[in-house]
Amino acid sequence: MKNEVLYNSNMHFEHEQWKGELAFWKDELVFFNNKLSELVTRWTDKDVLAQLEHYQNEFVLHGAVIEDLQEIIEKHEERIAGQSMTGEDALDMASTKEHLAFREKIETQRHIYAELKKEFFRFLEKYM
Repeated sequence: MKNEVLYNSNMHFEHEQWKGELAFWKDELVFFNNKLSELVTRWTDKDVLAQLEHYQNEFVLHGAVIEDLQEIIEKHEERIAGQSMTGEDALDMASTKEHLAFREKIETQRHIYAELKKEFFRFLEKYM
């Protein structure tokens, strides 16, 4: 890894982007869960109900991941605020590595969630 200096203002901007994305995902999960509730009233087929339960579990898990990610961002923001008060604008190496690892975590989750949505939309096309 090259020596990358991350400035607080840039990280704060990236955090804001992520927070917006996570909030959007949370809203989508509400919509998806409403679709599941609608389908539960329409279907008695055991296979379809098993798939509904699968998606319900996936959405619960994804919701928990969203909350974890939001919590990590908040903690990181507190540290940035603390550094800003001391007049430091760049994060130390450990914090920089942590931020880059978190960025990777967000990107991974973005991919996992996109796949889940694609799968769910195919399911909806079949059973709605």
